[in-house]
Amino acid sequence: MTLLSVENLTVKFHTRNGVTTAVDQVSFSVERGEILGIVGESGSGKSVSCYSLLGLVPMPPGKIESGRVMFDGKELLSMSEDELRELRGDDVAMIFQDPMTCLNPFLTIGEQLIEPLIYHRNYTRQQARERAIELMQETGIQQAETRFDAYPHEFSGGMRQRVMIAMALITEPKLLIADEPTTALDVTIQAQILELVAELQKERNLGVIFISHDLAVVRDLADNVMVMKEGKVVERNATAQLFANPTHPYTQQLLNAVPNGAKAYADLSQDHALLKVEALTTSFLDRNSGQRIKAVDAVSFDIKRNEILGLVGESGSGKSTIGRSILKLVNADSGKVIFDDQELLALNRKAMLPYRKRIQMIFQDPYASLNPRMTVFDALAEPMLYHGVANKQTVESQVLDLMDDVGLARKAVKKYPHEFSGGQRQRIAIGRAIATKPELIIADEPVSALDVTIQKQILALIFQLVEKHNLSMLFVSHDLSVVRSLCDRVMVIQHGKLLELAETETLWQSPKNDYTRKLLAAASGM
Repeated sequence: MTLLSVENLTVKFHTRNGVTTAVDQVSFSVERGEILGIVGESGSGKSVSCYSLLGLVPMPPGKIESGRVMFDGKELLSMSEDELRELRGDDVAMIFQDPMTCLNPFLTIGEQLIEPLIYHRNYTRQQARERAIELMQETGIQQAETRFDAYPHEFSGGMRQRVMIAMALITEPKLLIADEPTTALDVTIQAQILELVAELQKERNLGVIFISHDLAVVRDLADNVMVMKEGKVVERNATAQLFANPTHPYTQQLLNAVPNGAKAYADLSQDHALLKVEALTTSFLDRNSGQRIKAVDAVSFDIKRNEILGLVGESGSGKSTIGRSILKLVNADSGKVIFDDQELLALNRKAMLPYRKRIQMIFQDPYASLNPRMTVFDALAEPMLYHGVANKQTVESQVLDLMDDVGLARKAVKKYPHEFSGGQRQRIAIGRAIATKPELIIADEPVSALDVTIQKQILALIFQLVEKHNLSMLFVSHDLSVVRSLCDRVMVIQHGKLLELAETETLWQSPKNDYTRKLLAAASGM
């Protein structure tokens, strides 16, 4: 039985730069108990198609020009805002792409989880709390009773995504729209979440729209797949048939862009390391217990010139904290960080400035790390001008060259971050990081929000930069196929401790640690 039917949906955005057709005559349906995967590049209209159904596209500048949307016998496009709000809180739930901007920073995680149960299911606060803690545990959040009273900024990116998933599932909706729900999750938690979604779908005959750029995930989860490009549906078929025999050239291009196999390794025979990290320890104060919790526990490693060192581990394992500690964005408790023979942790703010030009960071959450009041041009020009890489005469041409490098249209240079998709914002963040021509880049999940074709371009760009500028990189990721295709060596951490460090293929072929074997098994099973 058909749960959702969309016919000839067209959505346009009327901006100062003209009219853009984001969704162009799109039609599809979702049966009860069906998982429909929607794939395509960033900006192809995947998210806008689904946001339009629930009145979540800002109007203006957005406008639904035409179409008909039937959900469980109700026409959605003619509903009032109050009716849509009731529907969104009850029968249709959504997991958004960017958890940090969707969670209220002023409310605890627990308050945000219990709100729909109290307002839409008439639970008491105690009943709602018990259900929320139960679902937090189901979605892989450790110490759920304690974390119930924590705030969003106290969670890692992957942990925040798990909260969003728990929030969407808590009212047991009829239709779940999941917009890149596993983007920020490591492979083991990703496998758990996908298994949970599949179980709920079967148990409750739940309809699911699963938007993703991760083709391996879509292949294993979805019953049917719809491929979108430039606002249009170019192909739709049963999952097995589409992956075995794609008929449209664009679908073939997407499938061919998936990382596969190992890289050709750089020559790392030289002894001198660009970066040495010795017994690095960083801890944070736990508000509830008053004790300090070690996020990074006596970790030591080095990165040689021209090397890409991969760093993998589950969300909350300390991966991002290692990168932030190196750059002194968080204060380490002890240890040494030696960059080009200079100990960084001993430097004051002024003495550290020259090294911020030579070491750059790509942050995990591009929306939170970009200034919403600055255009793309301003965001890319600022580090160039500040560090003397460009002057007022050359900055415009250098910014436009950067736009080319990261796959963004030059005409978009005067736009603001909110006018871009998640993947496009990540490209801006990557462009900003390479603007100062650094020697070392700390890349915290730099391709997690990118579709496979752009991901392939960015990885190729990283290779090119490494070769051209003798660049080194600490590459933090949960996508093991990307790590394998990109990195020379890989280190594995768990609970802040370094478990294993080896050349990439050595680690893949003969992992020594049980946890490493678990990670690789989860990745191969996707």
